[in-house]
Formats: sequence, C-alpha cells, structure tokens
Amino acid sequence: MEPFRTLTGLAAALPMANLDTDQIMPKQFLRGVDRHTGLAEGFLHDLRFSAPGVPRPGFVLNRAPWTQAKILVTGPNYGCGSSREHAVWGMRQLGLQCVIGSSFGGIFGDNCARNGVPAITLPLEEVARLMALAGDAARCELTVDLERQVIVTPGDGRTLPFAFDPLRKHMLLKGLDAVGLTLEHAGEIRAFERAYLQAQPWLA
Repeated sequence: MEPFRTLTGLAAALPMANLDTDQIMPKQFLRGVDRHTGLAEGFLHDLRFSAPGVPRPGFVLNRAPWTQAKILVTGPNYGCGSSREHAVWGMRQLGLQCVIGSSFGGIFGDNCARNGVPAITLPLEEVARLMALAGDAARCELTVDLERQVIVTPGDGRTLPFAFDPLRKHMLLKGLDAVGLTLEHAGEIRAFERAYLQAQPWLA
C-alpha cells in the first residue's frame, strides 16, 4: 500500500445523506476480489449511469472538471450498511483518494484506513463550507495534509485543522495494512515465541 501524506486535487461534492455500501458498490460487481482493477465502473454505478455504459450527464463525477476529482466531500453517514470492502476498492480505482464528511459508517471508515484512504470527519458547518467550495469549478481544489492534519482551501484562503485517529494516521503515513502493522512487531513476536517454547518445550 502506498503511503498517504499530502494530496492536492479537485474535490467533488456528493451531499446525499446515508449513501450505503450497496449503492456505493452494487452487488453485481462483487464477483471479483481484485482491489486494483475492474471495480471503477461499479463505484456509485446506478447514480453515475442510466444504463450500462451510458453516463448520466448531470451527475457530478460525469461532469468536467470533477471527472478528475481526487477528493470526495460527502453527506452524513456515508458508507453505512454492509461491510463490503469493494466499496473502497472501487472508489480508489476511480481515482478518489480521500473522503471528507461529517460521519461515516464504522466499518467503511476502517476499510478506508486499511486501503490507504483517509476518511476525515469534520463538523457539519465545515463540511457545508467545503461542499460549497467543491461545487464551484473555480474553487474546488483542496490540499489534504495528513501529517500536519490540516485541509488547505485556496478558494477562500483558509487552513482547517482536523482530528484523526493516531493508529489510522500511522498506518496511512507508513502505507501499512493490518498485516503490515502487525509485522512492525515481528522481532518482538519472534522473541516471545522463542521464550515461550523454551519454557514449554513439549509444545514444539
């Protein structure tokens, strides 16, 4: 997994509340388990397309300049529902590398951290401000600096601090999934195994 430190890019506004993972990644796209290819089309499929391969021209991610968006500013409770990791995989494959909102489904937020995507939670009034900037093609570029824990918005000349879970921050900055995080302690694990088996050799 690539480390996430700083991201500058266009933000797209998706104000709908309670967008669940069934809508983010419909069931027909769950047949594969490749987190790197094949799922970009499935991301928000029924909102993005009126029929397979037929984009809805009014949907934000189908309109310039937001076809190049890297950041998604979402409505409340984004990613609620079932625990399908494909929802995050498809989002990443489409080019979206960060989500910002007032609240996220718990499992979705965890899946984001385990796949290199910061899910940043902000107060409703700050999300509304970012949503307005994201909806303006002339002001929709943002910078997310995870190391400093700030969002820079050139469109209105502000810098917004945000809180972030220290463990998830460590994973993202280092590019670690759950296995990689565990392997940071590989030496201690091996030492424990050796000492344990020396004390109880019949287990070997």
